Amino acid sequence: MKIDCLSMKSPEVFGTVANRYASQLQLCYLQTPASFSLAKTIHSHMITSGFHPRSHILNRMIDVYCKSSMIIYARNLFDKIPDPDVISRTSLVSAYSLSGNIKKAGEMFEETPLSIRDSVFYNAMITGYSRNEDGHACIKLFRQMLRDEFRPDNFTFTSVLGGLTLIVDREMQCKQIHCMVLKSGTGFVTSVLNALVSVYVNCSLMFEARKLFDEMNEKDELSWTTMVTGYVRNNELDTARELVDGMSEKLGVAWNAMISGYVHRGRYKEAFDMFRKMYFMGIKMDEFTYTSIISGCAHAGLFQLGKQVHCYVLRTEDKPTPDFSLPVNNALVTLYWKCDKVDWAREIFNNMPVRDLVSWNAILSGYVNAGRIDEGRLFFREMPERNHLTWTVMISGLAQNGFGEEGLKLFNQMKSEGFEPCDYAFAGAITSCALLGALENGRQLHAQLVQLGFDSSLSAGNALITMYARCGVMEVANALFLTMPCVDSVSWNAIIAALGQHGHGVQALELFEQMLKAGILPDRITFLTILSACSHAGLVREGQYFFNSMHRLYGITPGEDHYARLVDLLCRAGKLLEAKDVITSMPFEPGAPVWEALLAGCRTHGNVDLGIKAAERLIELMPQHDGSYVLLSNMYATAGRWNDVANARKLMRDRGVRKEPGCSWVEVENKVHVFLVDDTVHPEVQAVYNYLNQLVLEMRRLGYVPDTKFVLHDMESDQKERVLSAHSEKLAVAFALMRLPRGATVRVFKNLRICGDCHNAFKFMSKVVGREIVVRDARRFHHFRDCECSCRDYW
Repeated sequence: MKIDCLSMKSPEVFGTVANRYASQLQLCYLQTPASFSLAKTIHSHMITSGFHPRSHILNRMIDVYCKSSMIIYARNLFDKIPDPDVISRTSLVSAYSLSGNIKKAGEMFEETPLSIRDSVFYNAMITGYSRNEDGHACIKLFRQMLRDEFRPDNFTFTSVLGGLTLIVDREMQCKQIHCMVLKSGTGFVTSVLNALVSVYVNCSLMFEARKLFDEMNEKDELSWTTMVTGYVRNNELDTARELVDGMSEKLGVAWNAMISGYVHRGRYKEAFDMFRKMYFMGIKMDEFTYTSIISGCAHAGLFQLGKQVHCYVLRTEDKPTPDFSLPVNNALVTLYWKCDKVDWAREIFNNMPVRDLVSWNAILSGYVNAGRIDEGRLFFREMPERNHLTWTVMISGLAQNGFGEEGLKLFNQMKSEGFEPCDYAFAGAITSCALLGALENGRQLHAQLVQLGFDSSLSAGNALITMYARCGVMEVANALFLTMPCVDSVSWNAIIAALGQHGHGVQALELFEQMLKAGILPDRITFLTILSACSHAGLVREGQYFFNSMHRLYGITPGEDHYARLVDLLCRAGKLLEAKDVITSMPFEPGAPVWEALLAGCRTHGNVDLGIKAAERLIELMPQHDGSYVLLSNMYATAGRWNDVANARKLMRDRGVRKEPGCSWVEVENKVHVFLVDDTVHPEVQAVYNYLNQLVLEMRRLGYVPDTKFVLHDMESDQKERVLSAHSEKLAVAFALMRLPRGATVRVFKNLRICGDCHNAFKFMSKVVGREIVVRDARRFHHFRDCECSCRDYW
């Protein structure tokens, strides 16, 4: 287009040129790179030809740049206008809002004189606040619009109602805005009515929402979807289903909402039925459909069905877009790791064309839940970015897999890197304290929870119950349970397990009855805790009753771990033949935990022949497990069969199996002190030996005699007494008595089962020093006070 600059002085020529530019700019409204390129070309031509556009052309140029997301170009052009009008300002407000820069949009709005504003300008700013989820600012500006005497229209109300949805929480507010809509005359506009229905839905006023929905003359896809989603969100799934079934047009969005609702409420069969109907009715499935149904398969453990859906996706989606493939692949990764196929999940992850943080977190969760901590650590270090969930998954995974010290270090690292831990991260750190017996550290975390307002958190509360119980402070654990604002089955399981570990079997059973009265159904974990409580307290008849009631009353099929607890219960009570009969009647081949329970019982009650059979099976199943050889060797030693002891230890050496050394630890002045058998490493160990010798002299005056039968070596009697005095738990208790304030309770933790002589010694020791001694071994707690133990010597 060739233009003579002089000729443009003629109004007719100028008008013709301006119209031509305007019509060309009209071609640029499609939001494509080509449109932006054309707009720049037209703009360049204006400049080189000397054409000075008036406001309507400039406004079109600004609008084109804004719609092409080239806000910098638009703003440069705007700043060159000496007196920009409300049209160009509106374009920039909308563009800033759309890009998420609501602050710039607000500045542009405030800079605009009231005299040139109009309703469209207010609508642009109100829509910006609504789109950027600032409901309070949206309503505040709407009130200002009314004060400034601008008349709201249907666009205003649609945006205002969208903002109100974010913050409304009372029925009165809904009804006030409803009246205003009716008075404005926009109560017949579908978009306004849809937004109003959404407001009622968000306030859980489903009756009012449905009444308004039924009165609508015209309903579009959003109307139906809003109502269906509302019913689903308010757990009225059957009503939602009636609405979906009554739709003349089968809208995929509504069906997706229905499937998602069924999955979230655990109604997987109905979700799968709807999915099949979608297929047969030819309703197009999208990423939302597949994500929901794959999640349903993952939660229900239906691996084969999930695999079939995966195959169907691969067959029907030739060239999936990133928006489709990313959420579907993330759901598939979760499906595979939850169904114990972590390597398959990793393969999907490796082949994903696009990944996000959800993808990385899913694989990390798979590794830690499968107990593959080494791979989890490596993957955690390789992650390009981390969020709160990443840290929480890793901290909790370390705690759940026995790496308490590392879990606490990672929790501190999380804070040092600027991440504020959530209640779930705190729960992981508190669980780490429970593993380590780090009571003071756990108390500090409890205080931080209260400071941050997480003290009412269910997950943190459950972790605190376990932490205090496993650190030997049962009274605090019980008080926590009683004062928690809400409890679930995990809470009940935690407190029942705690009572059982501390030897309060009768109280554990009473609490179980309270749990049933509270309407909480027991799960498989509940029965594990109940059987353990019965085992520690010698409640054989009660334990057998609960085992038999699992399937009969609650439909729970006992697993190998339940059978192992039952065998342990019988063996502790000396009913070894009954335990053997239970093993024979098991509906599946007994595994290592069952044989280990039988072997321990045989060792306690001296049944060498049956013990040998149990040990042979156990060693066959777990040839590298040191406990099997140790139990067998100890059983031979108790029976005085020293040649067999030597053979068992030789077999252990030949197979390269190393015995886990016994160690005990105690927390003094916020520092954990560790002692080994016959310790020579601890800096105060000589003072500990001296103090222990003094204590033993006083204990002997009360009747204590070292029980040398617990020295499982062929040596002289005086040597055996010296060996007994160097046991790690004795050293730890003596050190604590030396260093803790007078009268303070001593809490010691041991990695193996407490020695019989040490158990007897601590009863006398508690009498001599006049304070409580608490010892947690690998199986349970012992509270020693006034020459008695809480286990009543049944352990």
